[in-house]
Amino acid sequence: MAGRTAQTRRGIEEGVAWTLRNLDSIVALGAALVIGLLDVFDNLPDHVTSGATLLVLAALVFGTLTERRRRVADIRLATSGTRHALEDLTMVRSLTGAELEQALDHARRNTDRWVFKGGTGTYLRAVTLPVCIREAQLQRRSLTVKIDIVNPADEQACAAYARFRQTFAHRLDVVPPDSWSADRTRKESFATVLAACWHRQRLDTLEIDVHLSSVVPTLRFDLSASCLIITQDDPRRVNLLVERDRPLYDYYVTELHQSREQAVTLDLRRTVPLSEEPTVDEAYRLFEELGLPLPTSFTDRDVSEVIDKALRAENPYRR
Repeated sequence: MAGRTAQTRRGIEEGVAWTLRNLDSIVALGAALVIGLLDVFDNLPDHVTSGATLLVLAALVFGTLTERRRRVADIRLATSGTRHALEDLTMVRSLTGAELEQALDHARRNTDRWVFKGGTGTYLRAVTLPVCIREAQLQRRSLTVKIDIVNPADEQACAAYARFRQTFAHRLDVVPPDSWSADRTRKESFATVLAACWHRQRLDTLEIDVHLSSVVPTLRFDLSASCLIITQDDPRRVNLLVERDRPLYDYYVTELHQSREQAVTLDLRRTVPLSEEPTVDEAYRLFEELGLPLPTSFTDRDVSEVIDKALRAENPYRR
């Protein structure tokens, strides 16, 4: 019984709503029927009939205009949804060739922060970090840098990253096919850690954190105060740029933060002083203090190579 009562109530509500939406048409139709019937039975003078006919026509015109306004509103609502959808599609802009370097250069020169997530940070050491630090010094501002790279102490992660790079290396003109190995991956990551410590000791306004991940990345993320740039190891592939005022930028801010939360964080305050040209002994002591000792298989020559990569890294994509 209760269900039948509710169904009856819904039917009444729907009927009332339909009547209100179409009230103008109902009034016009009712008036036309009444006047028509009275006219048939000769109960109205001609002038009254003519006037009533005009009133009915006016009601019909009013109803037509009302319906047109409703349709215009519906069209505006539909186009508004389409506009928002198109805006979402343009949240990401593709970058090719020289556009990528121009976008990175613009991002570096106008930022007080940089967040990097990638493999070993070779390009970060060679270009991004030195340029951002130089700009911070010239403009007398602080600089916050967060780095998330492959953990050099995780042999499996280093080997997996080397295999990934090796798989696609034959497509690159800038990197020989046989250049990537687990050993090189470890050295490149150690070099990024050393570079972060070295720069930190030379710029008081530099706040830099290093996070070591056991998850092998397939993309690189460079996030500045103005944009996010997503790149791949192949410079000939299309890269992506997301402006700061787009929702996707905020999504990746959260994503990169969560990634760092799941990585090993180094305490860079626990470092020994590094010379302008760090020695092998300084490097050994530095990594011991960080709780990230160099592999026992490393010779002094290997450590010197790490130091050289840290301070004199070459742009791997320079042609």
